[in-house]
This record gives sequence, structure tokens and C-alpha cells, in this order.
Amino acid sequence: MNRQETPAPAAFLGEKSASVPAHAQDVPGAVTPAPALLGRTLRALEAPLLLAVPAVMAAALLTNASSAAGFMLLVVALVIVLFFAGYESSRPALRQIMPTLVLAALAAAGRLLFGPIPDFKPVSAIAIIAGATLGPRNGFMVGALAAFTSNFFLGQGMWTPWQMYAWGVVGYLGGALAQAGVFTRRDGDVRFWALMACGLGSGLVYGAVINAYDIIGFVRPLTLPGALARLAAALPFDLTHALATCIFLAALYAPWVRRIERLVRKFNLRG
Repeated sequence: MNRQETPAPAAFLGEKSASVPAHAQDVPGAVTPAPALLGRTLRALEAPLLLAVPAVMAAALLTNASSAAGFMLLVVALVIVLFFAGYESSRPALRQIMPTLVLAALAAAGRLLFGPIPDFKPVSAIAIIAGATLGPRNGFMVGALAAFTSNFFLGQGMWTPWQMYAWGVVGYLGGALAQAGVFTRRDGDVRFWALMACGLGSGLVYGAVINAYDIIGFVRPLTLPGALARLAAALPFDLTHALATCIFLAALYAPWVRRIERLVRKFNLRG
């Protein structure tokens, strides 16, 4: 990612930009640099941006527009670009970026490794773990980056932005639920059944996004029997995805979270 050039030690250690005095960033009433203001604005708009996609889907469904597929694709691509821009505008240090990139690479590698088994992938589970340990926005980044990079091997297409959005939303929601204390008790033990419910739900959320785009954009004429037929055809794959996410969460969540949380506390990595 392109970041404003600073002396190498400061960039590596994650210190504040030398272009603005450090005290000026913390003093009330000080002028906020434009990039920082943009980053704060985009970060505040994260949830509305993510909600804009289902809102546009609902509008396309109600209007039954012939160009719904192209319009929805444009909107989801814009949402992803703005989300990435918000992440970049926050100017994360290298030590903050690396865990996100590593988890995204592991998720992409896992998707390729389990490629022969349709929809049996660890991407959702790893995105949820990233959101739980690094924060919701990093959960989104892991899911989106895993979809984008793995598609260089599996094939890029108009489905790529939708996969990026769907897996990003899974990571974001997983992070939000973890922050709310849904996955862990006060003593730190994992609420296993809550975690499994999240795994099951994440598979269905991913399927709902992909299926809705497919049905609203390409089922013509759009009728209830036609939509139900598409959903019935996709249901086995969605259930496989949900089951796989539960299995990977059961195997990976507790050990990975313990190790990542140590790094988060040591280096203050939560985003």
C-alpha cells in the first residue's frame, strides 16, 4: 500500500507522520490533516457502506430493473474501494499490517488447498478469527483480500467483488460479535455453541449475498418459483460452507486466538 514517505525507523515502528508534529495530532482544537480527516470519515461510514449493498439489492428487487446486475456490481465495487481507502487513510504501521496480510494469505492458501472439495473452505473461519483478534475492519480486510488473491489462481471475474464483499462482511460481523463478548465468557473460556452458531450463520450470510446477486441480477423473468429453484440448487453448497466454517472454527479458534492475542497486547495491533 502506498503510504506517505517517512524516515525508515519511524515507518517501521509505526510512529506518527513526521509531516505533522506529534503534539499537534493530540492537542484539542489542532488542525487535523486532510488524510487523517478522510480516514476518520471513511471509518465512521464503514457500517453504512456495508449496509448500502443489501439496500441496493432490495431496490433492484423492487424495481426489477433489467440492468440490475451491472448496477449492483458497480455499487459493491465502490463499497470495497471506499473500505480499502478508509483502511489506507488510517496509515497503519507495518507491524499492524503484517498480521492482517499473514491471515489473508493463510485463508487464500487454505481455499486453494481445499479447492477439490466444493465450498469446504477455511476462509470464513479465518476471517472471523481475524475480526475477533484484530478488530472488525481487519476481519473485513482478511476476507476480502483472501478472495481477491486466491482468485488469481481460481479465476477472476465479475463474481470476485461479490466474494470479496461477502467474506469481508463475515469477518466484520465476526469481529463485531467478538467485541460484544459473544464468543468468550468473563473467565476467558470460549462459548463453544455461540461460536458454532456464528460459523453456521456466516456460511448462510455468505450464501445469502451470493445467491441474492445471482437471483436478482440473472433470473429472468424473476418469479418466486424461479428464485426458489435457484435457492434449492445452492442450498447444499451453502450448508457445506456453513459446516466447514464450524469445523475450522472448532479446530482453529481457541489456539489461534491465544497466540494472536499475545501479539495484539504486546504490539497494540487491534484496529
